[in-house]
Amino acid sequence: MKLRDVVGRRFGADTRALAAFRVALAGLVLADLALRSRSLVAFYTDAGVMPRQLLFERYPEVSQFSVHALSGAAWVQGALFVLAAVVALAMLVGYRTTLATAVTGLLLVSLHYRNPMVLNGGDILFRMLFLWAIFLPLGERWSVDAVRSDGHRRRALSVATAGVLLQVVVVYSVNAALKLRSDVWKSGEAIEYVFSLDMFVVGMGDTLAQYPELLAAFDRLWISLVAGSFLLLVLTGWLRAALVGLFAAMHIGMATSMQLGLFPLISVAALLPFLPSVFWDRLPARGAVPVLRDVPVSRWEHRLGETLPPFALPTPPERVRLWWRRSLSGGLAVVLVVVLVWNAATVGFVAIPQDAPVNSDPSPRWNMFAPAPLGTDAWFTAPATLDSGERVDAFQGGTFEWEKPPDVSATYPSARWRKYLTNVHRSNSPELSSQFAGYLCERWDARHDSALRNVSVYAVLQPTRLDGPEPTRRVELAERNCSG
Repeated sequence: MKLRDVVGRRFGADTRALAAFRVALAGLVLADLALRSRSLVAFYTDAGVMPRQLLFERYPEVSQFSVHALSGAAWVQGALFVLAAVVALAMLVGYRTTLATAVTGLLLVSLHYRNPMVLNGGDILFRMLFLWAIFLPLGERWSVDAVRSDGHRRRALSVATAGVLLQVVVVYSVNAALKLRSDVWKSGEAIEYVFSLDMFVVGMGDTLAQYPELLAAFDRLWISLVAGSFLLLVLTGWLRAALVGLFAAMHIGMATSMQLGLFPLISVAALLPFLPSVFWDRLPARGAVPVLRDVPVSRWEHRLGETLPPFALPTPPERVRLWWRRSLSGGLAVVLVVVLVWNAATVGFVAIPQDAPVNSDPSPRWNMFAPAPLGTDAWFTAPATLDSGERVDAFQGGTFEWEKPPDVSATYPSARWRKYLTNVHRSNSPELSSQFAGYLCERWDARHDSALRNVSVYAVLQPTRLDGPEPTRRVELAERNCSG
């Protein structure tokens, strides 16, 4: 077998897999916008927890790259959300695919930088996937663009295909390297500790938490998978498809048992480019799944292609196109090397010189529940006093009480609220805590006839427990006079 064939089978991608990858990314952007819109005022306007002045003071390096930070008005943020949704829809159907992918990615980065306090590792992975997606032939199949093009490739091999595949393996490998430094993952107890954190557990998680032996088995399976994630590149054919399915099943299990937002689904989307041609060849040619037929486009895409205006740029001379392709490949190769070296440095495999023009002490980005799970459960409460003297909870609503909630995860409106509140607690920042308390004052007054006199914000901490409940500890984060 020729070297190019060996490399192509491992670092190339079926164009149908790339089309599915495009649809998944665009669909996740739409879902992300829908979920974030529920807290649009709270997280993305000057009336919320992160007004622009506070954003510029705390995150001067990234806030300058956010279009969303140009205005603190809710209607402007709403308009940007709608714009992002429209462009994501264009990406979904494959209309002007490369342009739609680039604009969708830029708007996603802008939204992330508008409030870094609500981001998690899944958001970083999301951005990295878009970085590679811009340079992938995502519109080759199942797209409006495919209507107007001839000669659809079955497979693609480029620096970009290698980059998106290596990116996924890097995430798993770095996470595995961190986890293997912890005795709790090696002993098989880590997932049991994770499922003792009520702030994360939802749905099936409550049932799984009752079976420590099963959790220990999942622990060993997961650590084996992430440690052996390089096999995603080594294996081909049905063996690769089976390994992709096993990873995806684990991520779906996480989504049904823990409150992690879209993180597990983003991870599943990242696995799609690995699916080999034999997988797509076995899909039904007709009938129940017509959109997955082994043809470039389907009937509705033909109609869209005939209706929507064409998109054509002047064709440059062949010499210019050749120069551009080579320059682009060279640039992407440099980016890929930087990504690999940087991630290796985060786990100490590569030493960065002290005089390097980048931070010489990088921190791991892929440290989900690593090196060890969190050792403390947490929930947040905001005891407040009305003008009438009644005590209420300004965050949760209703009468205030110190007892532990029956469902801790339900006290967080979303996974982003949990991330925001835990970041406020860890930051030890009076400005952030006071801003949150002020937001609670204003929100209460806008929703109720009775005004708040004052409000306090507490984090209630409880050590992780395997043998029974541990005592809780209250940490006051802020105290604010709502009438002043």
